Amino acid sequence: MLAPRSSSGPQIRVACIDRVCTVSSASRHSLLPNSATLGRTSIRNVTTVSRRASRRSGRGHVDAPASSAKAILPHHLPFRLLQTRGKKTTTSVMLDDLPQGLIVPSEPLPEVQEDEPAYPTVVLQARRNMQKFDNCVLLTRVGGFYELYFEHAEEYGPLLNLKVAQKKTNAGPVPMAGFPFFQLDRFLKILVQDLSRHVAIAEEFPNDASEKIKSGGLMHDRRVARIITPGTLIDENFMDPYANNYVLAVHFPQAEPAQGEYASPADLSSTEIGLAWLDLSTGYFFTQPTTLASLSSVLSRVSPREIVLDKAFESHQEHGILSVLLEEGYLLTYSPRGELQHMRDWGPMLESEVPANNMEKFTDNEVQAGGLLLHYVSDRLQGLRIKLQPPVRYESMMNIDKNSMRSLEIKTTIRDNFFKGSLLHAIRRTVTKSGARLLSDWLSSPSTSLQVINFRQELVSRFLHDPDLRETIIILLRRSHDSQRLLQKFALNRGDPDDLLRLASTIKATEDIVDCLKTSIQSTTASSEAAAETDCLSTMIGRIVLEQPLELARRIKDAIDEEGLVQQHQIEDEETGEMIALAAEIVKTEGTQADTSLLPKKATAKLNTTTTKKKTLSIRDFYGEDNEVWIMNPGASRTLTCLHAELTHLSQEKDSLTETLRTRLNASSLTLKWTPGLGHICHVKGKDAAQSQLASSSEDPSLPQIRTLSSSRTTRTFHLPEWTALGEKLDKTRHQIRAEENRVFASLREQVIHNLVKLRRNASVLDELDITTSFARLALEQNLTRPILNNSQRTVIIGGRHPTVEGGLAEQGRTFQRNDCILGSPSTSSTQEETPSNGNGNGRIWLITGPNMAGKSTFLRQNALITILAQIGCYVPASYAELGIVDAIFSRVGSADNLYNNQSTFMVEMLETAAILRSATPRSFVIMDEIGRGTTPEDGTAVAFAALDHLVRVNKCRGLFATHFHADKDKEKGQETVRATAARAVETYCTDLEEDAQGGFVYIHKLRKGVNRQSHALKVAGLAGLPEHAVEVAKKVLSRSDVPLLLVK
Repeated sequence: MLAPRSSSGPQIRVACIDRVCTVSSASRHSLLPNSATLGRTSIRNVTTVSRRASRRSGRGHVDAPASSAKAILPHHLPFRLLQTRGKKTTTSVMLDDLPQGLIVPSEPLPEVQEDEPAYPTVVLQARRNMQKFDNCVLLTRVGGFYELYFEHAEEYGPLLNLKVAQKKTNAGPVPMAGFPFFQLDRFLKILVQDLSRHVAIAEEFPNDASEKIKSGGLMHDRRVARIITPGTLIDENFMDPYANNYVLAVHFPQAEPAQGEYASPADLSSTEIGLAWLDLSTGYFFTQPTTLASLSSVLSRVSPREIVLDKAFESHQEHGILSVLLEEGYLLTYSPRGELQHMRDWGPMLESEVPANNMEKFTDNEVQAGGLLLHYVSDRLQGLRIKLQPPVRYESMMNIDKNSMRSLEIKTTIRDNFFKGSLLHAIRRTVTKSGARLLSDWLSSPSTSLQVINFRQELVSRFLHDPDLRETIIILLRRSHDSQRLLQKFALNRGDPDDLLRLASTIKATEDIVDCLKTSIQSTTASSEAAAETDCLSTMIGRIVLEQPLELARRIKDAIDEEGLVQQHQIEDEETGEMIALAAEIVKTEGTQADTSLLPKKATAKLNTTTTKKKTLSIRDFYGEDNEVWIMNPGASRTLTCLHAELTHLSQEKDSLTETLRTRLNASSLTLKWTPGLGHICHVKGKDAAQSQLASSSEDPSLPQIRTLSSSRTTRTFHLPEWTALGEKLDKTRHQIRAEENRVFASLREQVIHNLVKLRRNASVLDELDITTSFARLALEQNLTRPILNNSQRTVIIGGRHPTVEGGLAEQGRTFQRNDCILGSPSTSSTQEETPSNGNGNGRIWLITGPNMAGKSTFLRQNALITILAQIGCYVPASYAELGIVDAIFSRVGSADNLYNNQSTFMVEMLETAAILRSATPRSFVIMDEIGRGTTPEDGTAVAFAALDHLVRVNKCRGLFATHFHADKDKEKGQETVRATAARAVETYCTDLEEDAQGGFVYIHKLRKGVNRQSHALKVAGLAGLPEHAVEVAKKVLSRSDVPLLLVK
């Protein structure tokens, strides 16, 4: 609307942003901002003048028609100027007042940014997340699918056996691939476990009202909720339940060289470094100081899935530590150090504070490694709350180096890397998954503490002599669940109602176990037997705290409706089944035979079914909005009780209204329901549709007001105010019940966190009981003996057997030959007289010779394995065993090369030998097999003798030394030294071979004193199937060296 003309005075036309406005000259000074406010855009910034003014020159004034003058007003002008027409006047301005040159804006203009391509919002969000997490494979949740876009789809689609499609957008086609949400674990296993990739999961987060407006009406925002890496798995289904999943950080004091040159790994071998590792699925957290030379052995023991280094190493690939890590083939990740530089900064991430006196035990390198590790883990979890157990410093453990772990086949076999055939496979009888993981840790790091070992043996002895107690404990342990990983899920705010029920079941099993142990103690006390064994049971009971956990278990049982939870799972399975059916139908109509392999077995079965059946009612049909499934009991809280009572009352009103309407409308088929599109409606079908139509058209005031939505001969749908009001009350009550259930569940989860320390300690006791009862079962099955351990440097094993070879022979119906092993000086313990030793002054090292295939390597390994078993608290396969504590086991057995690093078989052998000779102590146990065989006999004999001499004179350790170098002693140089050395510390033993008159032979695996100078290699060659011609040639060559031929013709 235009303002009326004003006659109060002249007016000026000025430019007001995008429009021309007119202001009276009388009021222009009051309406327009002053020059200070406008800056260069004042009233004097005239942009046009009359032609007459433009023709004048020199100083003076310019007469410009006001109607042609334009002033630029700012955007914040608080009023709207209306255009009016007035009398033409002229205004004079000074020429000097006109601005000269370009007008510089008061603020710099913003930089012009290139617009992003016009992708759909979902694709644009994915692109931004890919740029932000550029080292990850991005999986974006879109409805019922996870999708990959752009280069990720092109690269990983074929690897995942997914079809790569082209999504049409205004910016051009976008490569994409996807899979249903219920197959996430399957594809995560391929990406994370098989391909060792980091995967970023972008989930859907509902937008509130304001965010919907900002995003143009989008229902969801897609943000990365977690980054999954091989070392940061939590509860994924593809995790190995019987093995820990460690991520390890290494802190090297100096990432960058001081003078621009890097030292070699050999020069850096003595450098002190810090290690920290944790299992995010259980909360275990460990640290250890070590050296670069020992790093590979520690890594072999820990077996981390991922290793984290400081970000500075990423640009210094020549560093010596990287050569060690890359040689072992570990997955390396680089991370900034973060702000967790001190242990006091770790508090928010730990379930309890580290005591001040314990902090002093950790070295600075350990603390720096721990800070690096915690920063990396918290970054991967994207802000998810974390509660770990306080760090434990790894000490008082036997060291088993990398080569010994492999050659002794402690966890896997050498040839096939299989679990079956390993020591762990031979002794594992645990019934819980957490117990199996703890046993694996014990086997990798046997204890060197006599107190710890003896305590474990007392437990084993107690369970061995009380079969009823043992079997009862095993049955109760089977009722428990993997408490360590269950509790960690709650610590990470990921537990669900099923996990709560499992936890309550475990707490109840723990209570029953305690009662069982107490009953056993009372019966033992009454008979006054086995006081030490009774004391060990009392110690285990004293470590368990049940008061608060039992109260928690009671609340969980009272709160959760297990039947409702079962129904909810059935509904979820039905939804998954519908999705699988849809996928199967698509593959059937559009896919190929190769695409069928992508589907689960259920979907494949649907494809092969050609008969069409009537669709059965789903679980959702039985549990609609009127019968919604609740997972909490109505008595879980007072609020829930009131709400369920309200819901029951409203449901009764609904039933009453239904019957009333059926009577009023004369429609027995009338139902009250809710649909997403129409809301609360009344539905009539069949012949009742016509009857309800007639009744609703009647003018009877008792009939309700009806608004018909749709009508046909057989159905009719309409709105009814009474049902609409009642339905809204029902919806509101259901929503309140669901919110209260979530609150109760959150409260239960919070109570779990409050009892976290107690529950974890109880779980640790259950794991130890699981292992010790399994040791008792194993001792009973395999006739094992309790070893005697002391602080001497003596090893006495009578009638020893190999724990894995014996089992393999038993499957073939064969028996194992037992052998004795007595090393070191006689024991000074009180049990010396009882020791069935066959002599005094036994050497610390046995030099063993004998034919090939006669059992030398088996004998070496079995004694090392018996030592390991004894120091984890297990009984051993022997008739008698007395062992001095061993601080480290070293093994140089077998042959292999490392051509990638330019190392021949002999070079690898010498590297391993050198490591043993540098590291072995008087308390170590060393086994060496065929040192020096990779070179000439003369050089090999010299190297073997030098290694043996070093073990005797320098290392002074216990050991078994097997060799084929047994030349005539009269021809050896320096034999006086050998003889003198042997008299003090070395004894010679051998295996043998017996041959009959027909040329048949049999191996004698029983060791005897002496030296066997014949290896009988040609017999082994004949057994292996060497061609007869080759065997004959070997005979002729051997006959020229004055060595008797014993080969069968």
